[in-house]
Amino acid sequence: MTIKTLDELLSDGVDNRYVLVRSDLNVPLEDGRVTDDGRIRASIPTLQLLVERGAKVIVMAHLGRPKGQPDEKYSLRPAVDRLDELAPFAVEFADDVTGPSARERAAGLAAGSVLVLQNIRFDARETSKDDAQRRELAQELASLADGTGAYVDDAFGAVHRRHASVYDIATVLPAYEGNLVRSELEVLSRLTTDPAKPYVVVLGGSKVSDKLAVIENLMTRADYLLIGGGMVYTFLAAQGYKVGASLLEEDQIETVKDYLSRAAAAGCEFVLPTDIVVADRFAADAKHEVVPASAIESSSFGASGTGLDIGPDSAAAFSERIRSGATVFWNGPMGVFEFDAFANGTKAVAEGLKACSGLTVVGGGDSAAAVRKLGFSDSDFGHISTGGGASLEYLEGKELPGIAVLDN
Repeated sequence: MTIKTLDELLSDGVDNRYVLVRSDLNVPLEDGRVTDDGRIRASIPTLQLLVERGAKVIVMAHLGRPKGQPDEKYSLRPAVDRLDELAPFAVEFADDVTGPSARERAAGLAAGSVLVLQNIRFDARETSKDDAQRRELAQELASLADGTGAYVDDAFGAVHRRHASVYDIATVLPAYEGNLVRSELEVLSRLTTDPAKPYVVVLGGSKVSDKLAVIENLMTRADYLLIGGGMVYTFLAAQGYKVGASLLEEDQIETVKDYLSRAAAAGCEFVLPTDIVVADRFAADAKHEVVPASAIESSSFGASGTGLDIGPDSAAAFSERIRSGATVFWNGPMGVFEFDAFANGTKAVAEGLKACSGLTVVGGGDSAAAVRKLGFSDSDFGHISTGGGASLEYLEGKELPGIAVLDN
């Protein structure tokens, strides 16, 4: 690919020049407060390089899924306030996308300054399926750059979207790959191109249907596929076990059976839990007990019991397998980590990655949130991805529109 890099843009010179940057500030909020600022921290290095070289930086970002119109619940203000606290440069905020506030503040932006626009998804054209509508928004965004601008995509968490601020803007302005996107792709390529063996993939999360393409693509590359989270109950059902009231995708049972039957020929071993933490309900204070994975309905809760975590024996076995890996990729918690009683499986996986001497990659999304909530630091792992969905689509072998459009 012939993607232009941030280094090339800096070499060309950005002093007193507008640079539109697509950053990823899509962070979780609670009562108007950022609860995980990992993506904000990851966005700072590229912005800082541009500020130090005298660029007039205009940041585009989204938060959540507003329905194409302003919604205070999804305002970027809390994320921008946190960025202002963390960054070694001052940050201004426009309270609209391309309206009067954005135009006025952009026009008055000084060299070496940063302006963040309001949530780009407050404009319905951002996510429109109509190419003309998205391009219209892209042109309005470009107009903020006064005809001198360049575009830098530094939001890996959005590169799998064909959105105006990700895709169409790169057809309007000279486009470059940000350092965060570049580093994400370099790490993920190591998971698909001749990965060091043994290669251990750990998959969790709620639905097996969300991971089918990843399993299909990695089954011929990985040595071991460790399965936990809500998706494991479909695997257990495929083995003929009853799973009580646990999350189950009955329409995927035959697909899972096919994977299990093909695994050995593909050189891959599925490792499933041998015990499960079963609860009487989905709640932090639920009554719970450990039972064999093959006998979930043997708990005192019977058929109404629901599995909320892998059991202690499984957690220990998973952690040991992970520690021995030369390459380890993890996406998806092993249980309901938000509840302390059902976070032990996820914690054991994180501890295994921390102790592993090989390449360890945490695949963003809930996995990244989980390790931080459980007290781990980013430095405990080789790499924590900022893009859960983008990471998965890359590992599925899909083309990422936001990357493809940079190939010019």
